[in-house]
Amino acid sequence: MTIRYACLLPLLCASLLDAASPQKGTEILWDKYGVAHVYAKTTEDLFYCYGYAQAQSHGDLLLHLYGESRGRAAEYFGPSHLEDDKWVWTNSVPQRSQKWLEMQTPQFRSYMEAFAKGINDYAAKHPGALSAESKRVLPVTALDPIQHTHRIVHFTYMAPRRLAAAGAAPVTEAMLQETPESVGSNGWAVAPAHTAAGHTLLLGNPHLAWGGWQTYYEIQLTAPGINLYGASQVGFPVLRFMASEYLGFNQTVNGLDAADLYRIKTTEGGYSFDGAVRPFEKSQYTLKIRQADGSMKSETFPVLSTIHGPVIRQQGGETVALRVAALDRPFLLEQYWQMATAHNFEQYQKAVARLQVPWFNIIYGDRDGHIEYLYNGTVPRRKSGDLRYWAGVVPGDTSETLWTDYLTYEELPKSIDPPVGFVHNTNDPPWNASWPNSLDPDKYPAYIAPRNISFRAERSLRMLYEDKKLTYDQFILNKHSTRAELADRILPDLLKAVDQYGTPLAKQATAVLKAWDRQAEASSQGAVLFYEWAVQFMGGPAMGSQTGFAVPYDLKLPLETPRGLKDPAKAAQQLDAAAAKVVKEHGSLDVPWGEVMRFQFAGLDLPGNGGFGNLGIFRVITFGDVHGATRSQTHGETWISAVEFSKPMKLKVLMTYGNSSQPGSKHQGDQLPLLARKELRTAWHTRAEVMANLESRDRF
Repeated sequence: MTIRYACLLPLLCASLLDAASPQKGTEILWDKYGVAHVYAKTTEDLFYCYGYAQAQSHGDLLLHLYGESRGRAAEYFGPSHLEDDKWVWTNSVPQRSQKWLEMQTPQFRSYMEAFAKGINDYAAKHPGALSAESKRVLPVTALDPIQHTHRIVHFTYMAPRRLAAAGAAPVTEAMLQETPESVGSNGWAVAPAHTAAGHTLLLGNPHLAWGGWQTYYEIQLTAPGINLYGASQVGFPVLRFMASEYLGFNQTVNGLDAADLYRIKTTEGGYSFDGAVRPFEKSQYTLKIRQADGSMKSETFPVLSTIHGPVIRQQGGETVALRVAALDRPFLLEQYWQMATAHNFEQYQKAVARLQVPWFNIIYGDRDGHIEYLYNGTVPRRKSGDLRYWAGVVPGDTSETLWTDYLTYEELPKSIDPPVGFVHNTNDPPWNASWPNSLDPDKYPAYIAPRNISFRAERSLRMLYEDKKLTYDQFILNKHSTRAELADRILPDLLKAVDQYGTPLAKQATAVLKAWDRQAEASSQGAVLFYEWAVQFMGGPAMGSQTGFAVPYDLKLPLETPRGLKDPAKAAQQLDAAAAKVVKEHGSLDVPWGEVMRFQFAGLDLPGNGGFGNLGIFRVITFGDVHGATRSQTHGETWISAVEFSKPMKLKVLMTYGNSSQPGSKHQGDQLPLLARKELRTAWHTRAEVMANLESRDRF
């Protein structure tokens, strides 16, 4: 079978004819931070305005992302995108997305059509606002938001392209115990009994890269019976982080194993499965590739598929196929919408229990006092094996390893209204969602999640557990915490080790560390030194290894373990090396954190604060490699929302890098000074507040 994607164009364009223009009186009010406040007459008009607003704020990025999700980025933008296109087609994203579009209810499909029309109408009204390159992707159709979310959720989060290039090295226990720095989000929900004012508190705080598909967009969406405030990634037509007067939810990456690799035994005529030979399904795709002079070349590539899924690599005599969960669940976007528009816990539960959203922890809170942590997703129901087994490449020649079903909502780890009065997650496994521990991992399948925990998670637990009556102000102060839990845990032992084993330079370093405030504030002296030591002590820049501790992590003692130095002499040597590195790169052992770690974005250059999550810092900012004598942020604090479900609702927010990526927009980086000052904005979410802070408006 050969597919040339041009044959899909009639299907892509058909839905454009059905979308209507908004009713008179629908409008978008733009505030002074470039946030769109949609006031729509119908739900369809709301989605239209959502698409229109995204196109104004992020039009070039939005269209680039949609081009990539179509598997046509090489045609639109050039050969550097070819391998990404091949990943899209290898995994049948365009064909499956078309089927998913056809399966939507007529009502929800009308929402997608309206969203697409909003994008197209913005482009038509403002032809000079978008780049010539991005306009190659126009027109957008109802298929694009479905196709894009499918690519990002299933084949970027769950099954990234790097799987096609990865080696088949055995997965070790140590690897499963590591806490990767590349993912990071925080989520809290605090019940009324645990707060000073008796109102539920909810924190949303995703940490992703500052650009590309990971970019968040802030918006308010109102229509009859609907008033939502929140954020989602550019290109998504629904909110993934939101609050209404009734409830709110946030998400963190959970790392759920919902994509498995299978070792295929090839044989003459196909591959072996359960003692028989099956033929490979064969497809062939022809992709266009734009050249520098604008001309096109074509490249055709084959795809082999097995009962498990497509073959994604053949190397060293090994053939590996990929099986991804939830490819039979087309209602991800509709579920998000139903969750957001619920008015109480019962309605929300009905929506979230659909498990159409195949990944992500979900943290929930509402005005009635309910809170929930859910280890959400489509977890394959496997016959045997632990997480280490399934994280590797498993035999593909037997139905014993071929899962065809998923755990139900009732079977997933969750904590609903725990007696302690809070739930949290910081990308760690579900077992300490509240404390004292409310989830026993022995009651769940061994393949569901590891039992490790990060120091960021321990810092999160400590702040929530130790403050029994949180005020809204303290809640926000805790969110901004830059205290390094790792330093509190290990620094006294390190100082003793250096006293016994240290070089003169290491002993000079301990004098700096003794005076350090154990925080990563811009003025903190000693934080750079401790960071460089931790890089060595915890196995490299990601600082994911906990093998250097004398006492390993104990699930029952999350605020006390891991602790101690397994090898004090080695730790002292590592401090000597760290001190030498700091002196060489920065001239002194006590260089302030903010002199080295910088917020550099959209022409601004400000002293940084916050730091690496694996240091046990809750306010996560990942800083990149040293250039000259400084490091710039690459990942971390993005969208921040802190809600108190009082009457009226209190809502403070921040979009750290600003709410627009369009060239020349004054809203690129305009919120960065607030980040540097550790301040949130009061979200203007009543019409009177918006009108008092109005920048412009669009009437339809």
